[in-house]
Amino acid sequence: MAVHVIETKEQFEDKIKSGKYLVDFYATWCGPCQMLLPVLDEIAPQLEADNVEILKINVDELQDVAGEYGVMSVPTLFVVNNGETVAQDAGFKPGDTLVEWVKAN
Repeated sequence: MAVHVIETKEQFEDKIKSGKYLVDFYATWCGPCQMLLPVLDEIAPQLEADNVEILKINVDELQDVAGEYGVMSVPTLFVVNNGETVAQDAGFKPGDTLVEWVKAN
């Protein structure tokens, strides 16, 4: 598994129905979002070992999804387990912190 960019609302809804996901709401113009990208690539294998997939959603392209999740700033991160949001946080986080946060939820 790698970091997957979600392109449609339907794709996102189908994907999160089952399994555990770290969802990154981002924007291409956001500095902290760009800083987070290599961190997500780095931690993807660690999360994959725990059956967690990373999904990225561009808030400018999927405004309806961002609105449904109440995203007010970027980056905003969610842990979604079998379609249910179990944790939410905003801002840049180092890789180790993210892995611990996802595992705790």
